[in-house]
Amino acid sequence: MTDDWLGHPRGLSTLFFTEMWERFSYYGMRGILVLFMTAAAATGGMGLDDVTATAIYGLYTAAVYLVALPGGWIADRLLGLRRAVFWGGCVIAAGHFTLAIPSTAAFYVGLTLIVIGTGLLKPSISAVVGDLYPEGGARRDAGFSVYYMGVNLGAFLGPLVCGLLGETVNWHLGFSAAGVGMVVGLVQYSYGQKFLGSAGNLRPEFQDAAVRKQTLRGLLRVVEGLVGVFLVLTALAQAGAVRLTLLGVVDSTGIFIACLATGFLLYVVMFGRLTVVEKKRVGVIAVTFLAAACFWSGFEQGGSSMNLFAQRLTDRTIGGWEMPASWLQSVNALFIILLAPVFSVIWMRLGSRTPSMPAKMAFGLLQLGLGFAVLAWASTYASLDRPVSPNWLVITYLFHTTAELCLSPIGLSSTTKLAPSRYAGQMMGIWFMGAALGNLLAGRVAGLIHSLPLPQLFGAVTLFSVGTGLLLLLFTKPLKSWMGGVE
Repeated sequence: MTDDWLGHPRGLSTLFFTEMWERFSYYGMRGILVLFMTAAAATGGMGLDDVTATAIYGLYTAAVYLVALPGGWIADRLLGLRRAVFWGGCVIAAGHFTLAIPSTAAFYVGLTLIVIGTGLLKPSISAVVGDLYPEGGARRDAGFSVYYMGVNLGAFLGPLVCGLLGETVNWHLGFSAAGVGMVVGLVQYSYGQKFLGSAGNLRPEFQDAAVRKQTLRGLLRVVEGLVGVFLVLTALAQAGAVRLTLLGVVDSTGIFIACLATGFLLYVVMFGRLTVVEKKRVGVIAVTFLAAACFWSGFEQGGSSMNLFAQRLTDRTIGGWEMPASWLQSVNALFIILLAPVFSVIWMRLGSRTPSMPAKMAFGLLQLGLGFAVLAWASTYASLDRPVSPNWLVITYLFHTTAELCLSPIGLSSTTKLAPSRYAGQMMGIWFMGAALGNLLAGRVAGLIHSLPLPQLFGAVTLFSVGTGLLLLLFTKPLKSWMGGVE
């Protein structure tokens, strides 16, 4: 592989644009998802109430994170990373085009396909980026920085295109645009695979026919078990023995995630044959799991309650033309593109004075709370008859972006450093489970928009975010000592 693309392997450009188009499709669809579900049937929407729509949104976004765990396992052991990226993209595109069919059944099938496809593609493509840099080091970090610019460029463009088509022309046309974006990404990925060299190929130990047969047999048993559980629950529900509701499923999923993460961490500490230092570091990972869940439960209001605020209570008229509400979903990605290099320089300039990982995460939660304080203030003035300026949301997104830059990359990086070597993959799974739990909670909290006055709703999120941030800040010193020298 030659260094002929911005000083990096040529294959990085292939992965950059693949991820850009995948994020275009994901955030483009996400930008109009809740708006479509709550829109009246007469306008082509589903006519769902806010509670149901935001619960579906939370369950969907949580599933995207959860399915990344088995998706990565399948990519590692059966498909290989490169094939998983391609087939994952195909399933994602099929999901978006299925959403374009005006049918309730097609809607749920489409969401399911997107979840499955993203579970295959998302963890795999990041791993292929790492394979381009077998030497590791600072050059690899720089490569990931370039790659993540592609992530945010797609997240910026997606809501602009899909939102314009979905809100002003036809909802299903917006979903189609997301599918077209993914297809464009697949076309350039297929063409650019020749630049990847051996990066992302199936590892030799999993190419043996006997090993592959055994792995596939194990996967089929898991699938059969899941199908069996589904059929039993369906039969019990039809017999009246259990009562399945959407909110009940959401709440049960949240309890399952919390119990699974807690049980796994306790097992590792008690039976994982860890040293005292490693046990303390696992304790810090448990704190990052909680911090991630708290952070994403607030941050992911962007696609739900904040999106509804933009649609219903924000004056989006510009020269007689009304801007689509989903366009404000692009503000966060734009701020990330502008501010990520600034934050990188700040951390480097601070050197030894750089705040510790727990302190940075605490600052992230505090800034998240400040953003919601701005929105709570705005909502005291907002009404259907007198919508407020979109600048309130822009300022909120600015605080949320600086919060994200303090917490998300820091927590992700620190988890890789804190994890005991033989549990590295599982500990990354714990981080993603924290994000999944946060997304699930975000959907439930957003549903309160139906029953709580907005100043109270956003004010409660403010107090929760600031409170957890202050609590984390209070325990910064002992947590730093538990990290055992990890910076």
